Amino acid sequence: MKARTMRRHVREGFLSLRRNGWMTFASVSAVAVTLMLVGVFLAVIMNVSHIGTSLEKDVEIRVLIDLTANPKQQQELKKNLTDMNHVTSVKFSSKQQELNNLIKSMGNDGKAFKLFEQQNPLNDTFIVKTDSPQSISSVAKKVEKLQYADKVIYGKEQVQKLFNAVSVGRNVGIVLILGLLFTAMFLISNTIKITIFARRREIEIMRLVGATNNFIRWPFLLEGLTLGVLGALIPVVVLIAGYNVIYNMMTAKLAGTMFTLLPFSPFVYQLSAILFVIGALIGMWGSVMSIRKFLKK
Repeated sequence: MKARTMRRHVREGFLSLRRNGWMTFASVSAVAVTLMLVGVFLAVIMNVSHIGTSLEKDVEIRVLIDLTANPKQQQELKKNLTDMNHVTSVKFSSKQQELNNLIKSMGNDGKAFKLFEQQNPLNDTFIVKTDSPQSISSVAKKVEKLQYADKVIYGKEQVQKLFNAVSVGRNVGIVLILGLLFTAMFLISNTIKITIFARRREIEIMRLVGATNNFIRWPFLLEGLTLGVLGALIPVVVLIAGYNVIYNMMTAKLAGTMFTLLPFSPFVYQLSAILFVIGALIGMWGSVMSIRKFLKK
């Protein structure tokens, strides 16, 4: 009996879609356009967050060792660094390695620094990593007080700007996505409301013959679910194709840099699932909100 009733609900839902072709098209278009924007913003925000997280992990403290420190004193400094709270690793970089890195980073202009290979003026360095980006500043302040630490470099202002930029980007993205979702709910709710208003006599007749509110509500709920899923289908296809092109293009351009995009798989499949779920929920919510006032009469 329940299975027969469910099949009847599904059949009535699809029949209602056929009877209201243009309204169906309007609803699907409203969901598709909105979810396209939501998908684009989600893809951008998730990649920005990924890049920001990667950069945060690459932030390090460079401790220049006092030029007068002997090997034993250097080991003492290393032990003090390793024993600090929030410090996860301490790596030694000799003055020769530092000079080589400097020459390499300068490109053609770095050849001029090869003159210093005989009398290297740079310091031996300890490269310190912390367990979280937020611990950088507090650890750096403690390191500055250690004996044999000549200078501490961690780009204080740049690090703070990076954290602020990533935080602002994430917050702005969340606000924009929430705004788009509410817009989608409003559009599909109004579109379905027009559909239900056009069928108000049908609803009144169903109530007169004794149909329960749940019996009347189910076809509209399934209709909203179908509209939402159909509306999500177009954005999913476009975003999968578009991200594939952008990912291949940007991967080649960003090769050798610290910036990387989220891998095509499983990112696009996760994004697709999110859009389908959002579309289905928006469709059902719009149907429930639209028919509610008719069922109260």
